[in-house]
Amino acid sequence: MSYRLLSSNIINTEWSAILKLQNFPNSNHIPNFFLLNRVWCCSNNYNNLEMEDLDPTKLIVINDQRSLDRKISAIRNAGPSKLQVIADFDATLTRYWVNGLRGQSSHGLLKQGNPEYDAKRQALFEYYHPLEFSPAIPLEEKTKLMEEWWGKTHGLLIEGGLTYDAIKSSVANSNIAFRDGVVELFELLEEKDVPVLIFSAGLADIIEEVLRQKVQRYFKNIKIVSNQMVFDDSGRLVSFKGKLIHSLNKNEHALDMATPLHDQTGGIDGAVADNASVKQRTNVLLLGDHTGDLGMSDGLNYENRISVGFLNDNIEKNLESYRKAFDIVYLNDRPMWGVVDLAAELCSKFDG
Repeated sequence: MSYRLLSSNIINTEWSAILKLQNFPNSNHIPNFFLLNRVWCCSNNYNNLEMEDLDPTKLIVINDQRSLDRKISAIRNAGPSKLQVIADFDATLTRYWVNGLRGQSSHGLLKQGNPEYDAKRQALFEYYHPLEFSPAIPLEEKTKLMEEWWGKTHGLLIEGGLTYDAIKSSVANSNIAFRDGVVELFELLEEKDVPVLIFSAGLADIIEEVLRQKVQRYFKNIKIVSNQMVFDDSGRLVSFKGKLIHSLNKNEHALDMATPLHDQTGGIDGAVADNASVKQRTNVLLLGDHTGDLGMSDGLNYENRISVGFLNDNIEKNLESYRKAFDIVYLNDRPMWGVVDLAAELCSKFDG
């Protein structure tokens, strides 16, 4: 299997010819996101992955154009009232690289204000993180290890006296940033009344604080499915509520834990769709940075799903598995603009 480069500089007649060669069923209609920079499309006519002399920051991979086009048409025909967006948070909505350094995760940015407990949590990370990605560990065993890791970490946060003030300070001093285009994506989806479920194995309170500080506005259509903290009247963490969510079990089965964003005063502003109505939205746009993120829609009986993967590093090693898993793959920590165009396409009236 290899890939052919499609350039945005190609004129429309050449696009039509290439799309026909790629068995694209409707070469007269070229979705906007295909015209962004460069697109790699699968081709069985080449024996090697030809990526010489190319800028890898301007590449995306499309696995099966014909299948993708069918999904786009079906979702557009059904309309935005049947669509929902499911997105991972860390390294999906947020950038993988920030200011030349590896961007922090919502869990990794947290400083308890107690160096002893920060060090203990770091030691847990260094032990368990390699196990999370080890291909030699069976899934059942790995799931137990993740439950063990998250449980110990949560215990340290409580024992170490985490406060909400520490969360605010941690976010303010963190090296975390949203991809360019994320705010515009949220604005578009809010305008179209399309719910967004942000799934994370991190901490809901931190994610909400990141949104509050980095975006500085409220979105009524966003819900967070993540681990939820309980603070006492003094702002000190006392417990966690609901089911523990770790990297291997974040899916729609955890939808009962979804919580809406709060406004700047801490209250819930405006009407938020209930979980039952979300389950009636049977078309899904799924965003993730790991093949395991595809499981986020496991509990949903969807009709059509377009999956977008962000392959941020180790591209040569992981490209083939990502290509097979996702409908569209963005390489090298790309911005969110292509997804914005895709979402606009899905929410637009079908012209036939």
